Amino acid sequence: MSSIDFSGRVAIVTGAGGGLGRQHALALAARGARVLVNDLGGARDGSGGSASAAQAVVDEIRAAGGEAIANGASVTDFEAVQAMVQQAVDAWGRVDILVNNAGILRDKSFAKMELADFRLVLDVHLMGAVHCTKAVWPVMNAQKYGRIVMTTSSSGLYGNFGQSNYGAAKMALVGLMQTLSIEGAKNDIRVNCLAPTAATRMTEDLMPEDVLAALQPEAVVPAMLVLAAQDAPSRTILCAGAGTFEAAHITLTNGAWIGLGADAPEQLAERLAEVTGRSGEIVPQSGAAQGSNEVGKAMARRRG
Repeated sequence: MSSIDFSGRVAIVTGAGGGLGRQHALALAARGARVLVNDLGGARDGSGGSASAAQAVVDEIRAAGGEAIANGASVTDFEAVQAMVQQAVDAWGRVDILVNNAGILRDKSFAKMELADFRLVLDVHLMGAVHCTKAVWPVMNAQKYGRIVMTTSSSGLYGNFGQSNYGAAKMALVGLMQTLSIEGAKNDIRVNCLAPTAATRMTEDLMPEDVLAALQPEAVVPAMLVLAAQDAPSRTILCAGAGTFEAAHITLTNGAWIGLGADAPEQLAERLAEVTGRSGEIVPQSGAAQGSNEVGKAMARRRG
């Protein structure tokens, strides 16, 4: 079993002033990476800000013999994010790893949620990851190497009451990962998603104490390290929590050809179990797989 080593690599971890991001930064540094620790230092809902959280993690890394620098940019500010990436390049000459971890919560049922809270969560989670990825993309393309980890969530993959904004943002990151992994492949930029279950200030009042005790953030870190490593996969959604690791897949069923007859809606309703049946389902390599399946069935029907 070969050791996962990040010696000579440069990593940026957003939202790394505490919780899961802090553990990501510490683990990367412990395995040799030079780490830019980014954190706005705001509250869980995104309000406020202080550079002290990021600096505390930097001090921790340096005390252990590692190299790190602090950054207090908001991921919602693209110009500040560009300056953050330049800060890493100026310090160390490259950026090899980006862990998009920054996030906030503004939970409420959809009926009670203000649109401003919906937009802000999308802005931080989705556009924040877009900003950071856009800023590192030319650097990674030029050096022909990059590893990007998007932080998705089971709330996006499968839904969770009171988190329509958070779930929408987190599922959008999966779609972003799917396309960027295709576009980045020619220059060895591998893009993956991590769906963590961890006890942090984001979840401290959402679960019982004994459950929180089992969900230490450290238990998620191995999945991040694998997704950020030189031998990382690409287009993989790893789920992690309490020492268990799973994978999530966006699949396509084999489906059924029904045609364009006047009774097509009734036929579809009648055969819905066949259409949704998972026997023979695939994990498409691109969005073209859906059209290929549909046209293929139509052409086969025509020939028959």
